[in-house]
Amino acid sequence: MALVSQGLVLRSTCLMTKKKAFLSLPSATIAAAEAHPTIAVARGIKWGWSSVQGPRSEMEDDVVVKPNAFETKKKAFLSRPSATIAAAEAHPTIAVAGGIKWGWSSVQGPRSEMEDDVVVKPNAFDSFAYAAVFDGHAGFSSVQFLRDELYKECVTSLQDGLLLSGKDYVAIREAFEDAFFKADMKLLNWLEEKGKEDESGSTATVVFVGNDMLIISHVGDSCVALSRSGKAEVLTSSHRPYGNNRVSLEEIRRIREAGGWIVNGRICGDISISRAFGDIRFKTKKNEMLEKGIEDGRWTRKFISRLKINGDWVTAAPDIYQVSLGSDAEFILLASDGLWDYMSCSDAVKFVRNQLCQHGDVQLACEALAQEALDRRSQDNISIVIADLGKTDWQSVQPEQQSFGYEIGQAFATIGIVSLGIWLSSLLGA
Repeated sequence: MALVSQGLVLRSTCLMTKKKAFLSLPSATIAAAEAHPTIAVARGIKWGWSSVQGPRSEMEDDVVVKPNAFETKKKAFLSRPSATIAAAEAHPTIAVAGGIKWGWSSVQGPRSEMEDDVVVKPNAFDSFAYAAVFDGHAGFSSVQFLRDELYKECVTSLQDGLLLSGKDYVAIREAFEDAFFKADMKLLNWLEEKGKEDESGSTATVVFVGNDMLIISHVGDSCVALSRSGKAEVLTSSHRPYGNNRVSLEEIRRIREAGGWIVNGRICGDISISRAFGDIRFKTKKNEMLEKGIEDGRWTRKFISRLKINGDWVTAAPDIYQVSLGSDAEFILLASDGLWDYMSCSDAVKFVRNQLCQHGDVQLACEALAQEALDRRSQDNISIVIADLGKTDWQSVQPEQQSFGYEIGQAFATIGIVSLGIWLSSLLGA
């Protein structure tokens, strides 16, 4: 028999009498269990469970019940600093920095490892808030390094925020370029000094919000969107070495001019992102990577001898955007590609807007959007940040209805999945 009290799993295989069944349990737990044969936990759900040995010579079954496995407020914020946990518990949505409400969520999804991360600093400077989404690959170490180091470099280059308060866009752009370059150099040196092969890398999309201004510094394939009176605006472009859009074609040309090549949308047939931090083998260790490719039979020495290497094939040089936020700006949505590869910008903005119309809680909207991406079969880590700019009275806004075509499509998709499951079950049972 097993009993859960305050998340503790307790077991006993004695089945003779109630008293004997609980002989191995603490006396307080025995009393609670005898008084409450089922324990109401996890939103009032009452759990009961039993294991019986039967006529077998050995007991080989077991039961584990964890009524509070997930979804408690404290666990939802375990990856955040303790001060943030306290603030988040006190304020389900955190209103700071000029009345902006922030919500954020990171979900591992079906991936074997979690390589995303989110940093939110609502009071980064006097009048500006800071948020960043990192999407790592080939390990988490680059993300781990950048989550603090990139912010420090931004603070230094922006002169503790003084440049943001001015209107010199050229100076702001140069400051971000300098911060991203220095952070990448420090990361590459750190990866080199680790003394073991670490080929990790990470994208980074950083936003500063304040004074009715949004400033973005962007490397990789995360994306920033803005809702203006319900209309979605895509503010960034993905840095990928494939596709026919202007940014992708520029990336392909840059890589080829630097002596690199692209196979099936991947640089050297390896990586499908063209701008990122880290990725040392495409920067300071290109020669070692090429030699290893010869040893592994991926290419020939004759092929390598024809290359004219002239720069890094993956770069951390950012695209920088400055966007004015007028009275019609409702919220900012920043997310990793685990969302955008499975949901269009317009669908995501509409989804968040409907959530805010229903309850006005930006944190709940963030978590619901992450779940929606999982429901749409996202195969990646998902990280989302939403900033409600505090300019919209959500109680007075009517939710936007889903289109009839979308609902029909969802219905057919559900029917298809159920039919496939029935067909597979029939095959297995045959």
